[in-house]
Amino acid sequence: MRILVIEDETKTAAFLAKGLREAGFVVDLACDGEAGLVAARASRFNLLIVDVMLPNKDGWEVVAELRRDKIRTPILLARVRSVLRRAPERHVEHLRIDDLEIDMQRHKAVRSGVPLNLTPKEFLLLAHLVRSVGEVVSRAEIAERVWDIGFKTNTNVVDVVVRRLRAKVDDPFKTKLVHTIRGVGYVLKAH
Repeated sequence: MRILVIEDETKTAAFLAKGLREAGFVVDLACDGEAGLVAARASRFNLLIVDVMLPNKDGWEVVAELRRDKIRTPILLARVRSVLRRAPERHVEHLRIDDLEIDMQRHKAVRSGVPLNLTPKEFLLLAHLVRSVGEVVSRAEIAERVWDIGFKTNTNVVDVVVRRLRAKVDDPFKTKLVHTIRGVGYVLKAH
């Protein structure tokens, strides 16, 4: 999922982007209303997070122009700074499915009590699959989430990393968690 954050406060924008990326989203940033409009018109986003108080054009003007342009992306219009001050910081520290546990803070994964020696990309892939448990994840989505870029569809980089991940997560164990959905992508499920 791609999200555009339109926020002029550098630290707030960085905080939002970091949190959203850690949650597995692809995030673009715009530092004022005009730049946000250009970005929203140039690319397709699944969600726009727009601050109210922006230089050049405020958040209300940005939303009004996007609606006039018939851009149908859901928009969260918020006083981001006040929301951040009120909301407690929330981090998902542990993910779990069946006998697999992932500690996001310590960057560790364990299956049936056995530590898994994962590369950073394998860890990101596994964390994304666990967050999407039961849902089919396409190769393109994996490329976006794990590498934060789009790969050409004829590359096998995703398949190679999935195979390496399976060698560590599935091969030594009876229950297989990572499943291929031919022609579509991958799904993580216990059965």
